[in-house]
Amino acid sequence: MKVAVLSTSSWRTPPRHYGPWEFFSSSIAEGLHARGKDVTLFATQDSITSARLEAIVPSGTEEDKFDGSGDIQKNARYWEYLHIAHCLDQANNFDIIHNNMNFAPLYFSPHIQSSIVTTIHSGRIDFDTQPLALEIYKQYNPFSHYVAISNAARHPDITYAATIYHGIRVSDYPFQMNPGKYLLLFGRIDHDKGAAEAISIAKQFGMKLVLAGIAPNQEYFNEKIAPHLDGVQVEYIGSVGGKKKMEILGGAYALLHLINFAEPFGLSVIEAMASGTPVIALNKGSMPEIIDSGRTGFVVDTLNEVLEKLSDIPTIRREDCRAAVMERFTEDIMVDNYLRLFEEITSKK
Repeated sequence: MKVAVLSTSSWRTPPRHYGPWEFFSSSIAEGLHARGKDVTLFATQDSITSARLEAIVPSGTEEDKFDGSGDIQKNARYWEYLHIAHCLDQANNFDIIHNNMNFAPLYFSPHIQSSIVTTIHSGRIDFDTQPLALEIYKQYNPFSHYVAISNAARHPDITYAATIYHGIRVSDYPFQMNPGKYLLLFGRIDHDKGAAEAISIAKQFGMKLVLAGIAPNQEYFNEKIAPHLDGVQVEYIGSVGGKKKMEILGGAYALLHLINFAEPFGLSVIEAMASGTPVIALNKGSMPEIIDSGRTGFVVDTLNEVLEKLSDIPTIRREDCRAAVMERFTEDIMVDNYLRLFEEITSKK
């Protein structure tokens, strides 16, 4: 089986720090390659893979906005089109094209012979707020096999081939048996991820909050976050990866996931749990599917309940958090599920 994994042109694959879709694309490419499949990863030129790399974009367009000169980001849309075309111009060389760029590549799908599997990384709320996106997915549904990343992310007007949860290589996350003395928000520092709410909760609970992630909305950051940053009660450490990421995830008392949207999955949730850190999340989107409330953290309906459950965190066994990820959210489980789907699709051609 020959598989093309189409990652994005936004960040390096795998990402240096932020980049959940790129993290996922890398896991799929590496996992399939390790299983002896002929895999080509379409990503940025600075990407790293054990498979074959095909690239036309010098480096991530979003990464350039945050960490570079900005010259590449100025032409982000053009680089994205070139990136997609670079893959789909070669489509007939592959049995499966695994699309991880949402709907943009679907325009090509009626015109190629290869089977396209599209993991829809956005959630149902995106369809509610962007009805034209939903229309695109509906129009091209006959030409692509759609995968949802949680049952909560499914939309009733779309036909899905499967729901496959994300998975991680648990051995990459050192287990921390003893809880730390700070709360953690790990992800985008914005309204959707509940950054302002996390600050309010941490202050009321009387425990330090560490904010780790990119800040994509400067106005929100300046108004809602910056006035509270004192390095003592609230600390912003930016977007972190590598060893620092593992340390910060495992060293927390709890991860706060006080989302203001229907989270389609929540990669940071299973990363924290793999490290031994319990999670408190608002009951939106996939959270009841991912968190075993009372065992690996708490899923609650209100911010007042968040405060109550923070006091109950010591009742959560940190080894149970890691065990839950081992049971349901490993990279091997995820890759095997995708491989099974790919084999089912190709067997019917």
